[in-house]
Amino acid sequence: MFTGIVQAVGTIRSVTPAGGDWRVWIDAGDLELSDVALGDSIAVSGPCLTAVALDGAGFAADVSTETWERTAFGDLGVGDRVNLEKALLPTTRLGGHLVSGHVDGLAELRERRPEGRSERFTLEAPDHLARYVAEKGSVCLDGVSLTVNGVSGPRFHVNLVPHTVAHTTLGDRRPGDRLNLEVDLIARYLERLLHGGEAPGLDPESLVRAGFGGLSEGG
Repeated sequence: MFTGIVQAVGTIRSVTPAGGDWRVWIDAGDLELSDVALGDSIAVSGPCLTAVALDGAGFAADVSTETWERTAFGDLGVGDRVNLEKALLPTTRLGGHLVSGHVDGLAELRERRPEGRSERFTLEAPDHLARYVAEKGSVCLDGVSLTVNGVSGPRFHVNLVPHTVAHTTLGDRRPGDRLNLEVDLIARYLERLLHGGEAPGLDPESLVRAGFGGLSEGG
């Protein structure tokens, strides 16, 4: 699990086809690697990847076809910057929100404009994910935890404070770019509880009895 609080910005060193998949080497920038072991998880602009090699300056990870096709990894090339976050520890401050590192789809950046000292990004989510995006809820974009400030159909907007613009790759993004989108974890599981065919007996009344009543109007 992750928090969506970027710890460092790294750079793609190489992308090499490997038996139908890809091996990606990433220079880790300021990310502290002394406590990273082979097999540890690192979020790379959203997707959770496993470190399979370390050389002091960076790490290598294998990227499956599933990840390549469902995320913006296919848009990356040598020299491109990526947001990095190591998996959280029990002692980690949860400054963002709970993030799994499993990208749900791609959101397209439609507009970017200044708003005070911040910047407003307007994005469009795929139709099948738009229902999970709620005003004042959380989304993860390219590995960055953000609060949704408004929603209109499949479009939503977030505000980036100067620190986020300066210390993540979101400052590099332009209209037309595709960003890795992970929707709120709780929203996905709540929908499954309410509508899942393999979960008999979990109807709205049973959820209220189980303690989910606070999710109703006014909660």
